[in-house]
Amino acid sequence: MSIAAATILRLFREAGNGFVSGELISRELKLSRTAVWKHINGLRDAGYKVEAIPSRGYHLLSSPDILSVDEVRERLSTTRVGQQLFCLAETGSTNAEAFRLAEGGAEEGTTVIADAQSGGKGRRGRVWSSPAGVNLYCSVVLRPAIMPHEAPQLTFLSAVAVARAIEQVAALKAEIKWPNDVLIQGRKVAGLLNEMSAETDGINFVILGIGVNLNMTAAQFPADLRTPATSLLLERDCPVNRAQFAATMLGELDRLYAGFLTHGFGPVRDEWQQRCNANGREVVVSEGERETCRGSFAGIDGDGALLVRFSDGMVERILSGDVRVV
Repeated sequence: MSIAAATILRLFREAGNGFVSGELISRELKLSRTAVWKHINGLRDAGYKVEAIPSRGYHLLSSPDILSVDEVRERLSTTRVGQQLFCLAETGSTNAEAFRLAEGGAEEGTTVIADAQSGGKGRRGRVWSSPAGVNLYCSVVLRPAIMPHEAPQLTFLSAVAVARAIEQVAALKAEIKWPNDVLIQGRKVAGLLNEMSAETDGINFVILGIGVNLNMTAAQFPADLRTPATSLLLERDCPVNRAQFAATMLGELDRLYAGFLTHGFGPVRDEWQQRCNANGREVVVSEGERETCRGSFAGIDGDGALLVRFSDGMVERILSGDVRVV
């Protein structure tokens, strides 16, 4: 998008639901009214619906649901996350692209968003279905001064950020399932996949991978899903603006990460546990088809390990596995 088009969109958003005069746009851009008209038509060609009324000016009626740098940044309010932003039409995996950028020295907070992924990755090597034009596929580079064994804490931070964004943008109650799923009414709406580069004495960087099903229809979900899945569209019968959701989620992530750096994992763990779908319930942990343990959910520890309490009062620390609430 040109600088002129981005400036016109900024003026539209500053005007709220009002009109922006051609004179104001001409003055801002230092262009003639004829040149302004050409840029307005360029926005229309890109999918923006712009009304023009003589003596009143221009009025933005609607924006296309696109994930562009301008559309996201216009709504973004962060100090770190997303300040360096890449929006791609398609990539193999946003995590792989962010990892490549991080190895090349990308600054902390660098964010990669894609409209589609050809090789989206889920936990344990599973495929993350990534059709174009409907969801959010996003990866963020962080460089915290923590030890490698503390890196899983950031997965929980990501989950809380996604849950907060869902509640703000879609007004739906979001729950979190250990270790990396976000649920609505028991159905998976988002998944998280963090990867890192580390030495024995510290972390080089962590990639926070976030996938959220926003406007996906039932027909677009693969038939072989292991667990029931949903999207915000299916849950509220109304699409969400993907750029708005992305900006809201990145804003929450930015605030949570700043708190994490100042206050540690404790506040994030407390909120995560409040949002967990297993609170006060019995859980079953399995590896593949094999059940490994069953007991009461007892929270997570300082490293993010699942705590399961057995009937004799003993507590076991679970580092991996699939968890099902009974």
